[in-house]
Amino acid sequence: MSNPNPALVTERGARRLPRIPLLLLCAAYVLPGLVGRDPWRNADILAFGQMAAMAEGRSSWWAPTLGGMPVDSALLPNWLGAVFIRMLSPAMDAAVAARLPFSALLAMTLALVWYTTYQLARTAAAQPLPFAFGGQAAPVDYARAIADGALLALMATLGLLQLGHETTPEMLQLFAVALFLYGLAAAPFRPTRACLTVLTAVPLLAGSGAPTMALVMGTAGAIVCWRSRLPRVPQVGHCVAAATGICVLLALQWGSWRWRAVPLHAADLPVLARQWLWFMWPAWPMAIWTLWRWRFHLTHRHLAVPLVPLLAALAGNVAMNGADRALLLGLPGLAVLAAFALPTLKRGASAAIDWFSMFFFSAWAVVFWVHYVAMQTGAPPQPAANIARLAAGLEPRFALFPLLVAVAGTVAWLALVRWRTGRHREALWMSLVLPASGVALCWLLAMTLLLPPLDHVRSPRLAVATLFPHIPAGGCVATVGVSPPMVAAMEHFGHWTIDARADAASAARCAHLVRSSRSRQQQPAPPGWLLTAAVPRPNERDEVSEIFSRAPSGAAATQPTATR
Repeated sequence: MSNPNPALVTERGARRLPRIPLLLLCAAYVLPGLVGRDPWRNADILAFGQMAAMAEGRSSWWAPTLGGMPVDSALLPNWLGAVFIRMLSPAMDAAVAARLPFSALLAMTLALVWYTTYQLARTAAAQPLPFAFGGQAAPVDYARAIADGALLALMATLGLLQLGHETTPEMLQLFAVALFLYGLAAAPFRPTRACLTVLTAVPLLAGSGAPTMALVMGTAGAIVCWRSRLPRVPQVGHCVAAATGICVLLALQWGSWRWRAVPLHAADLPVLARQWLWFMWPAWPMAIWTLWRWRFHLTHRHLAVPLVPLLAALAGNVAMNGADRALLLGLPGLAVLAAFALPTLKRGASAAIDWFSMFFFSAWAVVFWVHYVAMQTGAPPQPAANIARLAAGLEPRFALFPLLVAVAGTVAWLALVRWRTGRHREALWMSLVLPASGVALCWLLAMTLLLPPLDHVRSPRLAVATLFPHIPAGGCVATVGVSPPMVAAMEHFGHWTIDARADAASAARCAHLVRSSRSRQQQPAPPGWLLTAAVPRPNERDEVSEIFSRAPSGAAATQPTATR
């Protein structure tokens, strides 16, 4: 005898979320930060620098370089950004042009998670139990309500917030995972489309810099399909296996296999646990509840399919000693699992989620507004002093349009809180409206009210600007010990010709040399160079940029013109 389905859903509980508010919520999540800011430090500027170098002819499209040095990078994401930069520049800022396709990838990922959940919720094993006297949810209505919940769960997940708005290869990888999930979910209903989808998704994931994840997910996905008892699904497993073979061939052809595993020690476990707790919040408690309540149905497709990318991402995160970008690829599966907790949640759990979300995100909204007012007026004094300290040298400027957008977002949040705390508790997705909307509100306020100080702190533009007084425009600059993201920033913001090769210090064609060092470290000048300045790098603790000029024959090294 089979174990009973734990889902009980009334007809009123399967109401779908109104489409116009849902689209506005998605727009409030995807669009802020698209314009008005620079590429941010580390991964964002590094990826953008490679795209810009390709588009501007400073790098080969088949062998990306930064400052003449080869970089370990995926080709497909770089091509995507470079094509948009070439098409839209100079009419559009290069950073915005590169950001456009990746914002579209985020929007398509949200849509694919919705359609994936919709297809999985339509299967017989996922449907709620019928009532003795009728009144249960219709199959299609139930699937739509569960899909709305999965979309909200993905937007509410904290780990997607910043990484999802960057111009990095992981966004194309995330889209490929969501596309792969949709292909697996659609197999019982649209087998031809499912085959075409997985034949696209798995090689796309491999070509985006994650061939090992593609191999693991493809193998697991094929096994899930082959073990299915639904008609036509095992045949789709052959397509998944073929796509996995293609991804292996592509990775071998492009030489994209890299050993990135790092040994995990016992001391790393608490750090890893904290990362999982916040990165996957608030979806992980709901996903665990799903696995418990549906524990007798783990082999059914609505649970087995989303577990494929989630378990692969968790394993990749552990193998890479806490790499959050590996964990990012598990979020679509996590959101789908979290959605299937909704039909089994108790009223008390739903109320707890609502009240926590209301107070938590309202408090953060107050923090954003207080700091904005302090930045513009100087009062309250403590928040004003905090911003002045963190964004030293920033001159606050009033901008009307961002303020109006922030006011509209805040008013919408207050209206939503008032509506949600009323007597509107029937629909399945109600418990996730406030968490998803709260995350969207905080991102909207950060990208409108506090974007100037955030961009001032996060952008590498200021660090490059400290070099302008010491290096003439349009010159050639050799680098030693400078990180690849800083090399990309110097190429983009400084408009210098950068030579970052190992022998750059002895390159005869460059008249200047920049070396990155610690302020407490005293190192002699490279042979043939004179130290002309040592400038602290803004927003970097103890980081100093040492600027050298080529020494005349027989000259000795001099002291820096700037103190550390």
